[in-house]
Amino acid sequence: MTLDSTAKQQEFTDYIRDPLNNPSPPDVKVERIAMYRELIFTNIDNFLSSNFPVIRTLYDDPQWADLVQDFFAKHTSKTPYFSEIPEEFLAYLQTERDNANDYPFLLELAHYEWAEMAVAIAKHDSVVNEGNSENLLTQRIQVSPLAWPLAYQYPVHKIAPNFLPLEAPAEPTCLIVYRDPNDDVQFLEITPITYCLLEIIQQNDGILVQDCLQQVAASLPNPEVVIAAGLEIMQSLYAKTIVRLAV
Repeated sequence: MTLDSTAKQQEFTDYIRDPLNNPSPPDVKVERIAMYRELIFTNIDNFLSSNFPVIRTLYDDPQWADLVQDFFAKHTSKTPYFSEIPEEFLAYLQTERDNANDYPFLLELAHYEWAEMAVAIAKHDSVVNEGNSENLLTQRIQVSPLAWPLAYQYPVHKIAPNFLPLEAPAEPTCLIVYRDPNDDVQFLEITPITYCLLEIIQQNDGILVQDCLQQVAASLPNPEVVIAAGLEIMQSLYAKTIVRLAV
């Protein structure tokens, strides 16, 4: 590719991204480039709307169009695949978005909605835990690759047009998004202690359940009670295939 053709391609791309701030290429018909731009922009708009449905409900049409246009103009995607646009949108919100009028929970809500899609299409076989969990205390376990423990400042799972918190609560919101044996994506709100248990398991893949529970109990009063309650939590997580026996 010659320098001249590279420059023309860049000129074309700049106008497609941001026609208000870049001149139209003189050797391309305005109608043709407008049609091309509308096609690309509409595809991106549709992908973002379908992957971030809650965020879409928080904006009227002009506000949403401004957000999508800002993403389209500012962000240089590192992938040619439309299916990976949601992850690119997350990167944009985290590093390039600069709007004082944005909701303070926008990035966390986007991550929460993206996680649902990411778990749904993750290339792992469904987890099926066979047998009961009565002897789980002496088993080595790991978090399912189809279960993601998540912690947010805002209660992202409750956000809706009629619930828009502008300040983070004192306590974090802890959730798990996971794919069940039927390949359906589920969400579960959990306590900070359950989140801590899952963190320990992730950091110590194949840990004994008993050792995991003792790590948590060591920093809390009434360790025997904590271990008993923690075992019930583990059994529930095992039944939901959020944790599995180590493989």
